[in-house]
Amino acid sequence: MENFKGQPRLPKFAEPKRYDLQLKPDLSACKFAGSISIDVDIVAETRFIVLNAAELSINPGSVSFSPRNSSKVFDPKKVELVEEDEILVLDFAEALPLGLGVLAIGFEGILNDRMKGFYRSTYEHNGEKKNMAVTQFEPADARRSFPCWDEPSFKATFKITLDVPSELVALSNMPVIEEKVNGPLKTVSYQESPIMSTYLVAYVVGLFDYVEDHTSDGIKVRVYCQVGKANQGEFALKVAVRTLELYKDYFAVPYPLPKLDMIAIPDFAAGAMENYGLVTYRETALLYDEQHSAAANKQRVATVVAHELAHQWFGNLVTMEWWTHLWLNEGFATWVSYLATDSIFPEWRIWTQFLDELTDGLRLDGLAESHPIEVEINHAAEIDEIFDAISYRKGASVIRMLQSYLGAECFQRSLASYIKKHAYSNAKTEDLWAALEEGSGEPVTKLMNTWTKQKGYPVVSVKFKDQKLEFEQSQFFSSGWLGDGQWIVPITFCCGSYDKKKSFLLQTKSENYDVKEFASDTNKSAWIKLNVDQTGFYRVKYDEELAARLRYAIENKYLTPTDRFGILDDSFALCMARQLPLTSLLTLMGAYREELDYTVLSNLISITYKVGRIAADARPELMDNINQFFINIFQYSAEKLGWDATQGESHLDSMLRGEILTALAMLGHKETLSEASRRFDAFLKDRNTPLLPPDTRKAAYVAVMQTVTSSNRAGFESLLKIYRETDLSQEKIRILGSLPSCPDQGIIREILKFSLSPEVRSQDAMYALAVSKEGREVAWTWFKENWDLILKTYGSGFLITRFVSAVVSPFASFEKVKEVEEFFANRSIPSIARTLKQSLERVNINANWVKSIQAEENLGEAIQELAYRKY
Repeated sequence: MENFKGQPRLPKFAEPKRYDLQLKPDLSACKFAGSISIDVDIVAETRFIVLNAAELSINPGSVSFSPRNSSKVFDPKKVELVEEDEILVLDFAEALPLGLGVLAIGFEGILNDRMKGFYRSTYEHNGEKKNMAVTQFEPADARRSFPCWDEPSFKATFKITLDVPSELVALSNMPVIEEKVNGPLKTVSYQESPIMSTYLVAYVVGLFDYVEDHTSDGIKVRVYCQVGKANQGEFALKVAVRTLELYKDYFAVPYPLPKLDMIAIPDFAAGAMENYGLVTYRETALLYDEQHSAAANKQRVATVVAHELAHQWFGNLVTMEWWTHLWLNEGFATWVSYLATDSIFPEWRIWTQFLDELTDGLRLDGLAESHPIEVEINHAAEIDEIFDAISYRKGASVIRMLQSYLGAECFQRSLASYIKKHAYSNAKTEDLWAALEEGSGEPVTKLMNTWTKQKGYPVVSVKFKDQKLEFEQSQFFSSGWLGDGQWIVPITFCCGSYDKKKSFLLQTKSENYDVKEFASDTNKSAWIKLNVDQTGFYRVKYDEELAARLRYAIENKYLTPTDRFGILDDSFALCMARQLPLTSLLTLMGAYREELDYTVLSNLISITYKVGRIAADARPELMDNINQFFINIFQYSAEKLGWDATQGESHLDSMLRGEILTALAMLGHKETLSEASRRFDAFLKDRNTPLLPPDTRKAAYVAVMQTVTSSNRAGFESLLKIYRETDLSQEKIRILGSLPSCPDQGIIREILKFSLSPEVRSQDAMYALAVSKEGREVAWTWFKENWDLILKTYGSGFLITRFVSAVVSPFASFEKVKEVEEFFANRSIPSIARTLKQSLERVNINANWVKSIQAEENLGEAIQELAYRKY
């Protein structure tokens, strides 16, 4: 018995082949009863059966094993549920016969309120509060609903039957084959599923409306949502039908199930979950309201739907062998969701926006406390923390880099053969590389192992000397340390024109490249740009001469948006790592004053927020001039866009307007604040006023909160009133995300208290954590006071990591590192260990950055000059 405890994986002497599961949820008592018969193949001599179970009460008298070719029934002499390992150990008096048999177990469980396993979510219908029953089994929570082999490699088929109140809708992965009504209850039976992993099993019971459509080959697609919201499912439905058809061609394999249901769940921890044939979503990621959703909401629905449907092939049909390979699922689905969205909405220029994924990956991977894409997982408790920017965003970025290197057609062909080969089974990273290597003839495994098996990435320094470019790679750390990692880097560069593009693999520490054939022109227009279109997962550091030429090229609009983005983002990272003075970064930022591209400006805005915060810690006396400089940068685009949409304007301009106006409000721009106030007043009188459409609402809300104080609370109270009156999740989140921008500490305290109240759904509380710099200390005090409550509410899922990172990371002093370490000395739990280390590392990086800015000579004069320069 002791052998099975503390093990990361289940023993392999028994394998499940088929589950026959019957469940009876009681929605008012919030519990469920169940029975399961599992066809098990005993493949090695054993008198034990070990499987997963957690938070279930097992009825020992119901447990038995019946071999297929024998009338003998084996009853266990001992049934032990080991809660700390989440395993159920059945100990039989004698060895079980090899071959197939049926394991029967009766059990009961709780419909919990923690958004994992089989849980309850609440909604209102005709003014009455009701419960629905929902599942979320990824990564390892099917075991909270029924005893099972809860690891991705133990694939089996599932035959599910639910006993539910007869007036409710009951959905599962497969279509209904029979529904028997028996008074107040009905028994719903579903078709048997294809072979799949336990984390993809799903069932939902509640009151729903739906909209329906079909793909060209007859797959029925439905979007389910709360009663009365069906029209908000139309957009996602349209995207889903087109995406399924697109993937069928791209993967060269038809969608494997007879139907696809997508459902909006009010209480949902993740963004969405790709359960086979029954995809669950947060309402914000599935529903789109023509009148009250912003353009950014529309785009989020499209990309999330495309991401989840990619999983129906990449994840569900071909499944990772173990969580070490999670990135195969998530990185791939992230990358391919952009491919699909770009195909359906080419006018969104979504590949430029992919750079936000790239940047998030680079930011996390610049920490010493990052982890490799392929990360060893030794216990189920560690899995949650790797659903992060490395698995998703770095994963997607290295796939994009590889696709760019191999070419789109070769990549697609090899991918289709990988899916055919591993359909209905499990695969590892090596299997994907083998398929791509075979299809391309390139050394894919050797190249990609440098990106997936070690953490971090290189910064490639480039100098121009004697008609040669000198390249040198070293590991980049945001802290400014020098690491000793080395990569095989696909280098691309252009000299003076995009017609002159060169590429090679940098396989050593340094290399020279002769460019006299196309760089004889040494005037300023002969810019040289590395990592063309930012397809590589690395940063670039240019010498001063090359950097000046690039600045000139940006001002004269010679470069593409992706390259303008890359130069800015790399410079910001180098400045944070103290490899570039703040003066240089600010001078570069000045070159973007006529920028109009959404993605470039969006990144410029987030950089101004971060630089503004650090500068306020380092040189508070310069803040008026710094803010004036930032306002100058955004004036051009703000004046071009104005507050009101123009007829037929682009989706990207709609998104940009809101971000630019929000930035000006945060910077305290007087004209923006007074115009926002005027429009907000009109909105309070009439929620349908054309003066404040969804795209500019957040800007107005943020502007209102800039002037709220403990003695002037009217704007705050008005926003709470709107929050309470709306039933649209996107509007609630817009408000929650705007409230904490208030500079008043007393109000911040109230907002944080409100975030943990029953008025805010658990998954939404983190939107209130993005506090103003004046609110940092208040948030930390509040966090410490409420730690026990936060731990109790969020301690069993990944959402708790958001609290730690949002509250700790913004600080910028070594004293705060000590204080946080002391607080957590006896409070840390395994599921936040990695996040806590990363957050403290960020505080150290900020503190060192503050020190270097304080030491920068002539910074004051440079900022004065930039703030009042006449162009």
